[in-house]
Amino acid sequence: MADDELPKPRRTDAEIVAELVTLLEVEELDTDLYRGSRQPGGRGRVFGGQVIAQALQSAQRSVSEGKIAHSLHAYFMRPGDEDYPIIYRVVRDFEGRSFATRRIIAMQRGQPILNMAASFQLPEEGLHHQDAMPDVPPPEELRTEQELRREAIDEIPEKLRPFFLRRRPIEIRPVAPRSWHKPEKSEPAHQSWFRAIAPLPDDPALHRAVISYASDMMLLGTAMLPHGVTWMTHNMQTASLDHAVWLHEPARADEWLLYVTDSPWSGHARGFNRGKIYDRGGRLVASTAQEGLIRLRG
Repeated sequence: MADDELPKPRRTDAEIVAELVTLLEVEELDTDLYRGSRQPGGRGRVFGGQVIAQALQSAQRSVSEGKIAHSLHAYFMRPGDEDYPIIYRVVRDFEGRSFATRRIIAMQRGQPILNMAASFQLPEEGLHHQDAMPDVPPPEELRTEQELRREAIDEIPEKLRPFFLRRRPIEIRPVAPRSWHKPEKSEPAHQSWFRAIAPLPDDPALHRAVISYASDMMLLGTAMLPHGVTWMTHNMQTASLDHAVWLHEPARADEWLLYVTDSPWSGHARGFNRGKIYDRGGRLVASTAQEGLIRLRG
């Protein structure tokens, strides 16, 4: 058997997370110009959370020490292509005493694929309130999405199985598992615990980027729950159109976080989704919003 025919050794969780860290470490090409790596083994369209996280990392590299990202607002214009790296241009729109704003343009092959604005603030004290975390089972009592996918594999078209079972750097444990092959109509709301599958470096900027990366994983499907459709059972065209993240409190992405999502509206081939992210102590550490394309083709 030739060397290239030998089975590849199974990657450890730590190796998979190390690949994610490398993926989000943008390379500085010039002042305010960065290059984002390609996803190892990636095919087709780039995951939107990757573009958001790399854009945030580029912006964080341009801000003076002390100011922390507290919000980002992104518009997707074109799908990213896994065959090419992504170039990020950072524009320093404002640099104040307490706040700074950055505009980030992500480009591939000379065309913009994403525009994002990010705001940064020096930490300070202020009035505080928050929504309470819902009462849900702890993650230790729930099954992982990977386990649920393995159980359903016989119902998945064979050509989709490698992608369906691909190991990911983010572990998800849904409170109420969805069915991929036999979806039933349900309320447009969902709850899942998530975390990186192995420890991350002690870099707060990286943890903000990983939370932003993961925030794109569970939103869009919420708008499809009332309609009993999935991309596996129906001819669906889905894509993120815009995505916003508000980072309220520091949090670690390698410790359990609860993602609570709901969809108050869908129509005109678009679905609007909202999310709240809590740590295990009940702190609301981030909020999200997204509108996505959910086009049901005949």
